[in-house]
Amino acid sequence: MVNSVQLRMTAISEPNRFRIVELLREGPHSVGDIVEALGLGQPQVSRHLRLLSEAGVVEVTKRAQQRIYRLHPGAMRELSDWVQGFAVLWSERMDRLGTFLDDTDDTDDRRGA
Repeated sequence: MVNSVQLRMTAISEPNRFRIVELLREGPHSVGDIVEALGLGQPQVSRHLRLLSEAGVVEVTKRAQQRIYRLHPGAMRELSDWVQGFAVLWSERMDRLGTFLDDTDDTDDRRGA
């Protein structure tokens, strides 16, 4: 899992590919839609989409002459799960900090009384 997360994060970390992922978060788009929305050239967008596809971030279907791209749900869930692991870690640390601060306040109150 770590290797696939690293591969996907590396792919998404490039600013234009990040913008593409943000756009696809709204729903599927054709290459032409992405070109128009981002103001990039078609060859540049196609290259970014190919790299995102190789990393498993997006998937493509053909509709007539168009290629329609969408986020790969499993890949995005895997990234979300990975990030969520850090959210749990920070939540636990904040809870411990809160307990420590509460204990410190109680100790100060007893000293002052």
